[in-house]
Amino acid sequence: MTYKKGDRVALVHTTDPHTELKPDDEGTVHRFDANLSMLSVNWDGGSTLSMLLDDGDEVRPA
Repeated sequence: MTYKKGDRVALVHTTDPHTELKPDDEGTVHRFDANLSMLSVNWDGGSTLSMLLDDGDEVRPA
């Protein structure tokens, strides 16, 4: 799947043990690097945690 700046996504799962994000938290795509499968998201709660899609992180359209 591809993402573009401004797309809205919701968290399904993250492998980051230190984040306070929870499933169904929503955010706005800031950047998508298809080569690295890295999705930079500005989460509505203030976090800027990037999703590493090849490393187990998962989002869905919001």
